[in-house]
Amino acid sequence: MTDKIHRVPRLWSNRELRKFAPIFKGMSIVNVSAWRDEDKEGGTYRNYFSGASEYSVTNFDADKRGFQGGDGEIFLNLEKSLPSELQSRFDVVFNHTTLEHVYEFRTAFRNLCDMSKDVVIVVVPFLQQMHADYGDYWRFTPQALHRMFEDEGFEVAHLSFNNDFQSSVYVFCIATKNPDQWRSHFSFSPNYADASFSHLPEPFAGSNAVHSNWRTALQGWLISRRAKRAR
Repeated sequence: MTDKIHRVPRLWSNRELRKFAPIFKGMSIVNVSAWRDEDKEGGTYRNYFSGASEYSVTNFDADKRGFQGGDGEIFLNLEKSLPSELQSRFDVVFNHTTLEHVYEFRTAFRNLCDMSKDVVIVVVPFLQQMHADYGDYWRFTPQALHRMFEDEGFEVAHLSFNNDFQSSVYVFCIATKNPDQWRSHFSFSPNYADASFSHLPEPFAGSNAVHSNWRTALQGWLISRRAKRAR
């Protein structure tokens, strides 16, 4: 049985990234706080961005799955002021499940945005048990992430979330400083609801992940099925 706390949302977010990473051809990409750049499926995120002109990684504290000392690896503390040489250094900034581990997450998020000339891609947990004793501070709703990007002058191009039964929930978001350049690729219409649960009074992100909701979901399904039979 697949681990629903860590494995299910990771596999889902990897699928989401695979959909969009090939779009960013000829661009400089950085995976921030990448550790070994591993996708936990035996591959690396570098391979997702196969058309990149340049691919870099940053890391911080080695005791927290951080700095590896690899070729070209950049040492970066997201809680400190961004070094001037990294201001608008990359076309696309990618960051997977780091912000929950950074106490000064607003500073960290601003640094992610300031590193980018154009696009930021982030994956954050919305529902997940505490999973690290070295620092696990925050969870982010889809709406919170949307507002955070707006505060930094970005427009959300794509926002999605997994909604697996009794599973951890990740939010996947792509935002840009230059929306007109990307309208042919993205809908620019983020939605916090899951159409699969439109029969529920609150069909939002996480509605299928909360354990007690299965009864409500089942009741809603039975009601809709009876209504269809009665037509």
